[in-house]
Amino acid sequence: MARKQLIDDNDGRKPHSLAEENFHHSIAKVLREREAAVYGEEVLPDTDNIPKTSLPDSHLDSAVLTVLSANAETATIEPYGQAGFSTPAKISVCIDGKATYYFMKTGPDGEMFKGGALQCYLEIVASLLTHCIGEYVSLTAIHSSVPSLCPKSIAYGRLADSPDYFLLTDFIDMEARSGGQGSGLSLAQKLAKLHSTLAPIPEGFSRPVFGFPVMTCVGRTPQNNSWNRSWPKFYVENRLRPVSRLVERNHGIDSELTSLLDRVVKEVVPRLLGNGHLGGRKGVQPALVHGDLWSGNKARGKVGGTGGIEEVTFDASCCYAHSEYELGIMRMFGGFSAGFFNEYHRLIPKTEPKSEYDDSLALYEL
Repeated sequence: MARKQLIDDNDGRKPHSLAEENFHHSIAKVLREREAAVYGEEVLPDTDNIPKTSLPDSHLDSAVLTVLSANAETATIEPYGQAGFSTPAKISVCIDGKATYYFMKTGPDGEMFKGGALQCYLEIVASLLTHCIGEYVSLTAIHSSVPSLCPKSIAYGRLADSPDYFLLTDFIDMEARSGGQGSGLSLAQKLAKLHSTLAPIPEGFSRPVFGFPVMTCVGRTPQNNSWNRSWPKFYVENRLRPVSRLVERNHGIDSELTSLLDRVVKEVVPRLLGNGHLGGRKGVQPALVHGDLWSGNKARGKVGGTGGIEEVTFDASCCYAHSEYELGIMRMFGGFSAGFFNEYHRLIPKTEPKSEYDDSLALYEL
């Protein structure tokens, strides 16, 4: 009975009902499956609560209209892509008699709710405000370094006509087949240029360090990017251990996994990433990385309705890290050919000792 009480609302509603009322249908599906495991029976959608569209009233929120200086009479919004913990949409506004397109994500912010019967809902929905801020700052950093590599961030904030939050960026037209003159750069060339971006010196430090000015998210998982002078310490404390704690919270403590992680932290990380070893006496310098680059976060298309067809990335979760940390993530999920890596390393050579390159990338895949 205690478990059942955890997922009942005070007025008898279930978390999936709340999700459906807030247009988060994919989240509602996950919650119905979770509730079925608790109640031991199939949980059907609350059809009375499901609107005809996942975008409330199919109108463009007045806060977004203000940002774009757009006319509500001519602006349109339509679903675009698959909804997850946020709802993606394509926006069209008329500027100087010409249709201009933008991409927007909307969704709830978990900080709006405080415990109680909504806990199951909040386990699914990470703080979208945190996500929006992280992606906004990430795309801004990438765009400032390599403008043709990602869409430009336009704005983020709270919607005026609903309690949700939004992130607004340039639109990537992935169906475009022709256009004007592009940058002419391959994705490998752009990534090498990004990884050559000099890291800033944060306040309170005398040189560039590892981290990022804000928290970011990989999917629903927050990324702690607090500054650290040491790359191996950053990798352990800001990446490995937080993921381990998340696994323990969701699935319970696994003594074998804990033991293996301790060995990785005490033996493998110092051996491969240790200061004075990786990169030799100079060590590795903080490089701007996308942070969540896999085949699903890259495409070919025309960005912002101008220029040529470009190799672009999106859904960024940046930090200043060892550049090969990016390559470990890319290799783990696949989608990048040997030719891509060869072209990249002609521009940015493998970090010394090169004989341990594959071992380091395997470590970054954890």
